[in-house]
Amino acid sequence: MFFYYQPRRGGALAGLFLLLLPVFLPTLFSPLGHASLSVFSEWNAPKPRHSRLLKSALQAEPSNVEQSDLWTPLVNQGWKACDLSTSTRSLAQETTVYIQVFLDGGLNQQRMGICDAVAVAKILNATLVIPHLEVNPVWRDSSSFMDIFDVDHFINVLKDDISMVKELPDDFSWSTREYYATAIRATRIKTAPVHASAKWYLENVLPVLESYGIAAISPFSHRLAFDNMPVDIQRLRCKVNFQALVFVPHVRALGDAIVSRLRYPQQSGAFGTENIQEVTDVKGKQEAGKYAVLHLRFDKDMAAHSACDFGGGKAEKLALAKYRQVIWQGRVLNSQFTDVELRSQGRCPLTPEEIGLLLAALGFDNSTRLYLASHKVYGGAARISTLRELFPLMEDKKSIASSDERALIKGKASLLAAVDYYVSMHSDIFISASPGNMHNALVGHRTYENLKTIRPNMALLGQLFLNKSIGWSEFQEAVVEGHKNRQGQIRLRRPEQSLYTYPAPDCMCSA
Repeated sequence: MFFYYQPRRGGALAGLFLLLLPVFLPTLFSPLGHASLSVFSEWNAPKPRHSRLLKSALQAEPSNVEQSDLWTPLVNQGWKACDLSTSTRSLAQETTVYIQVFLDGGLNQQRMGICDAVAVAKILNATLVIPHLEVNPVWRDSSSFMDIFDVDHFINVLKDDISMVKELPDDFSWSTREYYATAIRATRIKTAPVHASAKWYLENVLPVLESYGIAAISPFSHRLAFDNMPVDIQRLRCKVNFQALVFVPHVRALGDAIVSRLRYPQQSGAFGTENIQEVTDVKGKQEAGKYAVLHLRFDKDMAAHSACDFGGGKAEKLALAKYRQVIWQGRVLNSQFTDVELRSQGRCPLTPEEIGLLLAALGFDNSTRLYLASHKVYGGAARISTLRELFPLMEDKKSIASSDERALIKGKASLLAAVDYYVSMHSDIFISASPGNMHNALVGHRTYENLKTIRPNMALLGQLFLNKSIGWSEFQEAVVEGHKNRQGQIRLRRPEQSLYTYPAPDCMCSA
């Protein structure tokens, strides 16, 4: 918290006010004050916690054998994307009843909700209104479906599966977000259970549609089961996720420019809005280089909620404890465990330093083209300084695209995430520092496309980082061995697991 004073009688009065501020408001300047904690613990990077490993990693000589194996694409694993074309038996039928859904969460949670909304519309034989995306209270992004996704492509791909409209007809124009926020309405469905069955929708939502011609479901996130669903409904969800949801043209254009600059760095030159097309045309002029994407999920919410120790000392612990109290009223399960217990169970997010050591142990080195996909990193640039020291060619949206090029996505968390998603899908390797919706969505999508994706072994890494006497060769050997089967190998979906994360066998067929 900071106070700003607009003087009416000149600078002298302002100076006096600032001098007296610590006297009248001492908590702002005490070790327990919000301001001092966020300033000196969050933005001042702690010393490296694994300095011996870091020093060895910086001195290690790259191995050509390791590099060759690392960048080798995945072999055919005996699975391929199923034919998701619409069967003649399930063609869309004309309908005069409408389904609305209101989706909360970030981009990738909303993406999954959109897929489920199409499936529910199919189950109920209703016309789907293009889903309404709620404003996320954390990211405060008001972007609509049409701001993020190519709506005409979406409708066209699914035109034989379900009936869709961009807006409700005039007879139902009263059915808005504001209408449902002001009172209890008969047409609102607010009791849909998490992972509801198709039968639940037929028994509870279909009668509302038959009586009123419309049903608005809110909340809707995670409101459709993954098990005991008809095959055609599962395939339809796959079709929406992997074929119908395409980002708007300006996101794809910026993504293509970033991909091109990562693959052809010597041809990129200066950037600007007039260069986006020019940069994407350099293919063929030089051999394409390889790049990896690191999704670094290490924001303040995650750091606080984990209840782990990140090396900032007592001040940081107090700051994060206060943050937990404010955001979750202290109700955080992990806070009852010690840091050692949490790390040994793999329940602590990897810090930028730790993910850098993991990458170095796997064979990435200072010549690696690395793209950093993240929104806000807890601690900012200071916290990722060790990661940048290991990978000096690391880029992000700001370093590789000009402010003019980023103008259409500036301050819009969903569009920023969309660019990162696009660049990640075009990378040779994707690594996510810790699980989450972005991780889950990309793991599933890259599995569907048979692309290499490294999933950190959190429990193993937690135990290795607790061992302060471990040497580099022992650490590297353990990391390589512990990640042999975590690089994109097909994992069949188990009961209750999401098909958006585990697309086989629902979306993939035996080759």
